Amino acid sequence: MANIENRKFIALDISGKNYLSWVLDVKLHLSAKKLRHIIEEDNAASKEERATALIFLRHHIDDDLKYEYLTVENPLELWQNLNDRFEHLKAVVLPKALND
Repeated sequence: MANIENRKFIALDISGKNYLSWVLDVKLHLSAKKLRHIIEEDNAASKEERATALIFLRHHIDDDLKYEYLTVENPLELWQNLNDRFEHLKAVVLPKALND
């Protein structure tokens, strides 16, 4: 339970149902920590910055997702893997929101 209390926002659900809000939260928090460049291609991040970003990302994903991506040690790779897995939800959620 203490793990949940230390989170800055709700962790990414394994179903991806909160993916869009999670992406926004991650980008905002990484920007505030001056680490947003870590999730962009061809970044020149230090090992310490990558480790900090990876810890942050892993702390804010569902435990089952964390286990699935256990061997991913690069935050950009984890970001891209999650995007590949859940990006299709944008096509489902956004048109629905436009019709509401």
